[in-house]
Amino acid sequence: MAITAQDVNKLRKQTGAGMMDCKKALTEAEGDFEEAIALLRKKGQKVSASRADRETTEGRVFVKTVNDGKTAYLVSLGCETDFVAKNDDFVALGESFLNAAVEAGASSPEELMAATIDGQSVAEVVIENVGKIGEKLDIANVIKMEGEKVVPYIHSNSKLGVLVALVGTGDAEVEEIGKDVAMQIAAMNPLALDKSEISQSVIDRELEVGMEQARAEGKPEAMLEKIANGKLNKFFSENTLLSQKFVKDNKKSITQVLNDVNKGLTVSEFKRVALG
Repeated sequence: MAITAQDVNKLRKQTGAGMMDCKKALTEAEGDFEEAIALLRKKGQKVSASRADRETTEGRVFVKTVNDGKTAYLVSLGCETDFVAKNDDFVALGESFLNAAVEAGASSPEELMAATIDGQSVAEVVIENVGKIGEKLDIANVIKMEGEKVVPYIHSNSKLGVLVALVGTGDAEVEEIGKDVAMQIAAMNPLALDKSEISQSVIDRELEVGMEQARAEGKPEAMLEKIANGKLNKFFSENTLLSQKFVKDNKKSITQVLNDVNKGLTVSEFKRVALG
């Protein structure tokens, strides 16, 4: 059957695919729009497979809080170029994935991929949009966080996002301090919440390095262990969030700053996601 320009344009508007791709798909499907769409989606799968080795170092991080700020979701959508990441359609796509995560209560990429948007699985939508955009797309991070108050932060470049869960909030207004702590995490990238979360292998490594440094400085053997423990405590203070010096007032630790807002206020959990 003859494929008209109107048919091609209609399919292009439905799918966002190129004019020639739409014409070829309609011709192969003998004018059947549903079959043509399926063919284009199959093409998207091939594009996805052929671009599997590409780096998705660009993209955006999306966050949303629900349940009066007691629950927050973070979704990262990666792509290959900054040009695509700044495109309005890409931003809208990321927002739709975030909303799907909220709707499904998703807490992992696998759970989000199985969720649906307008009757399609998110996995299918990703494949379809790889075909439209012509770049690899990657949902690498899907996080659901709960607490008495969860405060999100997105850095100005939209490629770095943080979620901070606070407990012991009482009646205090904690949004501002929550954002300050989230910005601290974005800037300082702590390894853990406190020293109890630092693995024994990392502790052993730091002690060994500390002893070797002291030995190289000519310190007495009897003093090496004490010196190494001092260096380990400094490591904890620099690399665990609650012990870090507050960037806005380096005379206080994060723990002290939180207690100034409300005695017992602390961070129960945090996540930092950076693209690139």
